[in-house]
Amino acid sequence: MRILMVGHYPPHGGGVAVHLDNLVRELRVRHEVHVLTYGPVKVREWERGLVHQVNVPPVYGLRGTAFALLGARKIVKLDSFYDFDIVHAHFLGTTSYAAALAKRRIGKPLVITAHGSDLQHTATLTLGRFYVVKSMEAADRVITVSHELAKAAARFGAKSFTIIPNGVRELGNKGRLRGRRYVTFIGTLRDYKSPGTFIKLAEYFPNHEFLVVGDGPLREKLERTAPDNVRFLGYQEDVGELLSKTLLLVLPSRREGFGMVILEANKLRVPVVGRAVGGIPELIRDGKNGLLFRTFDELLHGFRVLLDPSTNRKIGLTGKTIAAMYQWPRIASMVEGVYRDLIG
Repeated sequence: MRILMVGHYPPHGGGVAVHLDNLVRELRVRHEVHVLTYGPVKVREWERGLVHQVNVPPVYGLRGTAFALLGARKIVKLDSFYDFDIVHAHFLGTTSYAAALAKRRIGKPLVITAHGSDLQHTATLTLGRFYVVKSMEAADRVITVSHELAKAAARFGAKSFTIIPNGVRELGNKGRLRGRRYVTFIGTLRDYKSPGTFIKLAEYFPNHEFLVVGDGPLREKLERTAPDNVRFLGYQEDVGELLSKTLLLVLPSRREGFGMVILEANKLRVPVVGRAVGGIPELIRDGKNGLLFRTFDELLHGFRVLLDPSTNRKIGLTGKTIAAMYQWPRIASMVEGVYRDLIG
């Protein structure tokens, strides 16, 4: 097959770019895969000729709209040259809308993957809802990374959808069984990630070391109010080394489409205590690879339970087994199945 992917892609960071990078690597074993992404970017040497870009102004609001319009034209132009079998857009919004507009001209099957905040946030905004609904109308199949997102996709008009979870990437460190001492938060420092809950937890356990991995608009305020046992490390490209030294991961998000960091922690035998919202309960099997909480008191209880060395080891080992179910070759094979259904 000849496939065109549309979405954020390295050197861009973020969850969609990581997802797309890994999916493209797997699919290229058997298929010719092109990518259209936001420019200007410097394309990696080994994929020159396969990664295309639309240069857009770096202005919030204007950037996405420009990509929707210019991206649609670029897709039509690329298809006239490469004659794609299928177009696969990632993230419902301006990215998917570019592919939806292009479909009117090229008529190729369109798959769109919903990743989380597109249906949980973008779709609640006036213009964002327009992009989401129009994209849904054009899509031949919507892929959601969790059952919770599938329900949201149905509410916004998805005609046909398939649930395919994220895969877990390879991490820079395979993990050690000794020397684990940190309690870790990994995520953007924004309200919906609830990093303040993590800081509050640190106040209850002054003898433990807490790490905040990530950046965002709340960082300055959090650093001013955090107790001395909390360190802020900012954004980290590869969290494998940090997770290999982590005793417990805390995920207090108030909304989460999937929760990739759960699998990354489990892959290195790290238990997770996470809030029971969105797609988190689909990944944390309560009492198996971590614990779920709804109230702060439940978080305190779960934290104490998972600090027990025997319990921590047992749940960490189970987590590694569960994470192994989300390997990228398996996920890519499921995506190929969607393509075959549409192409025939």
